[in-house]
Amino acid sequence: MYEFTIIVPVYNEEDNLERVEKELLAYTKIATKKTSILFVNDGSKDDSQTMIEDICQRNPEFHFIQFVENRGLSAAIKAGFDHVEAELLGYIDSDLQTAPSDFNLLLEHIGEYDLVTGVRSNRKDSFVKNMSSKIANGIRRAFTHDGMDDTGCPLKVIKSDYAKRIPMFRGLHRFLPAMILLQNGKVLQVPVQHFPRIAGTAKFGLWNRLLGPLMDCFAYLWMKKKYINYEVKNKG
Repeated sequence: MYEFTIIVPVYNEEDNLERVEKELLAYTKIATKKTSILFVNDGSKDDSQTMIEDICQRNPEFHFIQFVENRGLSAAIKAGFDHVEAELLGYIDSDLQTAPSDFNLLLEHIGEYDLVTGVRSNRKDSFVKNMSSKIANGIRRAFTHDGMDDTGCPLKVIKSDYAKRIPMFRGLHRFLPAMILLQNGKVLQVPVQHFPRIAGTAKFGLWNRLLGPLMDCFAYLWMKKKYINYEVKNKG
């Protein structure tokens, strides 16, 4: 039985998947929890699905979900949450701009906390991407008061029972710490490594990084106002 499952959303990442297999397989050998990998193919139009099936066939630790069509990153993450059976789940992007080995840093703290997220140290992105992300994070903090500096960091560990209760909608992947706080959970951020993208192309432009998150903040405020949270004291 696996203790930890890493969700890897994939959309047209055929140039990265061999490296993803190599690095995640290497991580399973040093992981502090017995680890499996779950690819979520978000309707890729390249050769990603064939490569994913080959990877899963030769590695029993790897599994996959394939969407009928592209539904977006939040949908891919939500599908991963729905299908994970392990007590803990992780999330990493298939561009591997973060290091799988840093999952062990996050796992050190997950006992006391319900979500532990990375904070990208010395980011290797362009000036425009860094600045738009910094502005978007500032706007989001003003709305959510979650205290997080880098919710866009694609390296997170979450207790699965908390993750499965998150009412995901498009764009909400940026608000995962805030949604854990709505459940009265505890969140923590830990510095992690960051690397340049080696292959493939980024899926987010200025709209996705700046204007889109601003609109999502209003969706979050609506969600916060309507969110149902309860705790059972006794049953008979």
